[in-house]
Amino acid sequence: MTSAETAPPPPMRLRELVFGAACAAAVRAAARLGVADALENAPMAVEDLAAAVKTEPKPLRRLLRALSCYGVFAEQPDGTFAHTEMSRLLREDDPNSLRAIALWCTEPWTWDAWPRLDEAVRTGKNVVEDLYGKEFFTYLNEDAPESADVFNRAMTRSSEQSAREVAALLDLSGARSVADIGGGQGHVVACLLDKYPEMRGSLLDLPRVVENALPRLREGGDLAHRARIVPGDAREAIPVPADVYIIKNILEWDDESTARLLRNVVEAGGPGTRVVVIENLVDDTPSMRFSTAMDLLLLLNVGGAKHTTDSMVSRLTAAGLRVEDIRPVNPYLHAFDCHVSG
Repeated sequence: MTSAETAPPPPMRLRELVFGAACAAAVRAAARLGVADALENAPMAVEDLAAAVKTEPKPLRRLLRALSCYGVFAEQPDGTFAHTEMSRLLREDDPNSLRAIALWCTEPWTWDAWPRLDEAVRTGKNVVEDLYGKEFFTYLNEDAPESADVFNRAMTRSSEQSAREVAALLDLSGARSVADIGGGQGHVVACLLDKYPEMRGSLLDLPRVVENALPRLREGGDLAHRARIVPGDAREAIPVPADVYIIKNILEWDDESTARLLRNVVEAGGPGTRVVVIENLVDDTPSMRFSTAMDLLLLLNVGGAKHTTDSMVSRLTAAGLRVEDIRPVNPYLHAFDCHVSG
């Protein structure tokens, strides 16, 4: 992070901030063109890169020069360009790749929605329904299938990366069963079943989501004999008995939906059941800029919100959960370890 002594003066910094869209667009362009994938370990001439990604050399140089100002790629004294730690994260084959999330955060609908942020702040409501005449995820699946695919890939990659950290953090010794509520393709369940060979696991999510559950959890998979896949909407009911329930990154809807889901978990588990809630927080200092930006994006698309520690605790307590521990999973996620009161 830039120190106070070397930080640009306020007029320069504000000029940079209002051109934030140019930086986001540049990252998106590099990701879509596959520049990071084409760039080898050794620095490359722009002409060679341009040939590899089928662009004109001069505008590609302009794109790379703009990105190098932010530490994404590095221009060498001889005019070639090399990878940086950040540019490698745009490679599809990097184990910590952020290419999918970079595309998701800059999808075409975001460019329609951001200019109406003042309207969302004024009303407290999402703007997507006015823009497209339907709820956000309905719009994605019906009218923007490419964006829906980007969303699914971004969520899958994010889940893959965080599931291992969640499994490493949680001590579920003594629990016979675990249920991941809204668990997507089941990465967390799979990691926990790997960690605890005697445990059984359930995955509950919408039918269209669990259709694409990990092959390991489905019939013929190596974990299928210990895994149960349950199609359903957790906001309607949770027909899954378990010793431990995990709720990860799905309490970002409106307050009523969040309360309903937590109520359903409490009813499904009963007194004494352990519930682990894992969320991004907007008072989570290491990732404040990212988390607060995602918070505003949630306001725009679904009218939802990221939580502060206090707001999360108050919602959990109101639902009948006793919060016993709060720990960081990684710089972006915190785990709230709870039990059902009673």
